[in-house]
Amino acid sequence: MDNKASITALMSSFGRAFHAENEKHPVFADHLAKELLTAEEYAAVQGYILGGAQFFEPEIDPAAFQPKELLRRLVNVHIAPSPLCRAAYTEKALKAAVLTGTKQYVMLGAGMDTFAFRETEFLSKYRVFEVDHPLTQADKLERIIHAGWTIPDNLAFVPVDFTKDSLTERLIAAGFDSSVKSFFSWLGVTYYLSAEAIDTMLSALSSLCADGSSLVFDYPDEDFFAAPEKRVQNTIMMAKAGGEPMQSAFSYSELETLLEKHGFLIYELLTPDDIQRNVIDKAGADMKAFEHVNYCLAVRKN
Repeated sequence: MDNKASITALMSSFGRAFHAENEKHPVFADHLAKELLTAEEYAAVQGYILGGAQFFEPEIDPAAFQPKELLRRLVNVHIAPSPLCRAAYTEKALKAAVLTGTKQYVMLGAGMDTFAFRETEFLSKYRVFEVDHPLTQADKLERIIHAGWTIPDNLAFVPVDFTKDSLTERLIAAGFDSSVKSFFSWLGVTYYLSAEAIDTMLSALSSLCADGSSLVFDYPDEDFFAAPEKRVQNTIMMAKAGGEPMQSAFSYSELETLLEKHGFLIYELLTPDDIQRNVIDKAGADMKAFEHVNYCLAVRKN
């Protein structure tokens, strides 16, 4: 299988898989994540994390830990908090949204998310659209075939190269109905985009969203790039080293102004303290919310 998945996507999938297998009280239990990784990839990411133990935590002595316990610590502190907590929050918000008339779920930058294969009851009632770069999506489809999964009837894969394709045209061609309430997730993406690219995306979403539609995304606050916390700086350095440098961060007022420009109002915003209290502690998980990363639930209002 040709591996077109980025190191960021592989690390995220590994974090989901390892956390689900090794925690008594997972913040988010994705028991399918491992099936989208080859055994070689799983072992390689595990080795990469263990080999980088002193990069992640230079003050610890790796020899003082059993390998699995050291791996668990590194995953729970450095790898898993962001992808797991934002997934838990988003899927809870989605299930609340369908109670008030939402009929479609669009995953922007779906990556190797397994929602459509975990939530079969949801897929029996509602349309789901996975949007991603054509190469990334082709890689995922290969992985789905390799895993032996059946693609649900209500799931549509929408390949979009945002440098040249129209999101609006591609979604509508795939069967998206812009007249009904929809829910969009945009997770783990805004960090890597320029302010101009984020503005362009919000403009496209504004044209697609019926009144009352929802958008959930995570974003770094204005102190993110200068943050003193070691794991924040490690994340920034790893992204740059992997060829995916982080670019954007927002204050609350900047975000509010940008969203209002495109017809979105902030319905709920979770700071790290909120994420700790409402997502992690409620699950009883052994984890700390990532510093300077917030979650926003915005609603389209005409």
